[in-house]
Amino acid sequence: MWQQRGVLCLQINHLSVRINAMAKKGDKRKIIGLVSEESGERIYYTTKNTHNSPDKLTLRKYSPKLKKHVTFIETKKNLGRNEVKPKK
Repeated sequence: MWQQRGVLCLQINHLSVRINAMAKKGDKRKIIGLVSEESGERIYYTTKNTHNSPDKLTLRKYSPKLKKHVTFIETKKNLGRNEVKPKK
């Protein structure tokens, strides 16, 4: 892991990933995790503009664990585990 001009860079298994470490003023985009409804695994991460779409994001994406397309729902990125929090 290293930092270049405010951009955090890390290398995992020969893949280089660049993450903008500093948010711009008034930036409405947030990093979210997508969790599978069936298996509870979190594979996909994306950004979302919270100003344009405040409700939860649901997408149908491929799950390699189940080997089929399933529904993924939005969760916070910083939960630190790969399960869906139980609903109250």
